[in-house]
Amino acid sequence: MKAGIVGLPNVGKSTLFNCLSNAKAQSANFPFCTIEPNIGVVNVPDERLQILEKLVNPERVMPATVEIVDIAGLVKGASKGEGLGNKFLANIRETDAIIHVLRCFDNDNIVHVDEHIDPVRDKETIDMELQLKDLETVEKKLDKVKKASRTGDKAALKELDILSKVKENLEAAVSVRAIEFTDKEREEFISPLQLLTDKPVLYVCNVDEASAVSGNAYVNQVLESVKDENAEVLVLAVATEADIMELEEYEERQMFLEDLGLDEPGVSKLIRSAYKLLNLQTYFTAGEKEVRAWTIHIGDSAPQAAGVIHTDFEKGFIRAEVIKYDDFVHYGSELKVKEAGKLSVEGKEYIVQDGDMMNFRFNV
Repeated sequence: MKAGIVGLPNVGKSTLFNCLSNAKAQSANFPFCTIEPNIGVVNVPDERLQILEKLVNPERVMPATVEIVDIAGLVKGASKGEGLGNKFLANIRETDAIIHVLRCFDNDNIVHVDEHIDPVRDKETIDMELQLKDLETVEKKLDKVKKASRTGDKAALKELDILSKVKENLEAAVSVRAIEFTDKEREEFISPLQLLTDKPVLYVCNVDEASAVSGNAYVNQVLESVKDENAEVLVLAVATEADIMELEEYEERQMFLEDLGLDEPGVSKLIRSAYKLLNLQTYFTAGEKEVRAWTIHIGDSAPQAAGVIHTDFEKGFIRAEVIKYDDFVHYGSELKVKEAGKLSVEGKEYIVQDGDMMNFRFNV
């Protein structure tokens, strides 16, 4: 699952990506490895892993991961192929969610492409390019659906109605994620189109150090601008975060954070937010060899969760033995959990919950 970082030049996009690349400074258990120059796999900070490590004392610990992509820069006219437009838009289409960095700080030494700071305008610049590209996609699809609808086909008429609604909203500068549809309508008619403005988005307001805790007037403008969108907003002092990541000693980083009034690095919040944005959650397996966090979609069943470990686990699924994380921590071991009657045996219909500790029984 990929989250792509987007933004105009000089908003802090690359600094944020580089900051994530140094996130290994948080803990030896949270490395960052580069697949390509602009793609990195970032481990999801999760305190539960550290607690399980102390209780189980395994040979190794494996956290959950999120793939972060540093998308190529954008210029006005990207939807028409200007600059790196086609590459930019193709890269976004390949991601599952968008991390949109907005400049919310003043600094005369860092030139803004539009001369003065206005994060709402910057947001609208990128939104417009994505909306124009989506409009192009929808109009092509509409041409085909209109022909099919002339026969009176009910499915085609329904699709025509949905796509006409999308076209009307895009022409009014409304992103697809902000349009109201039923889950069924989205699944049948919207999702197959892979529209850029339908992807979930996290707006990162890049602020100066003094605004790291409470934000500023620019952040307030962004919050007002996105209130009707299905989107999250995170305030982050990216340059300051980069300075924190440069510190080698854990105690130094904690002192730096405390001086700022923060309880943890902002990049940790960003990684968890990206994980949530991708509709992901974690379940655990724990044994002497390994304590591991496995990534699944929210709403996945026990066989689907088993399939993440190996496809044979899903094909031959018999049952799952489930321990709630809080019960494991309370009783301290699997044996004591069983003795307390807190281990449940679940079948194929069980929907896995975040933090479940699971053992699978299967037969292939």
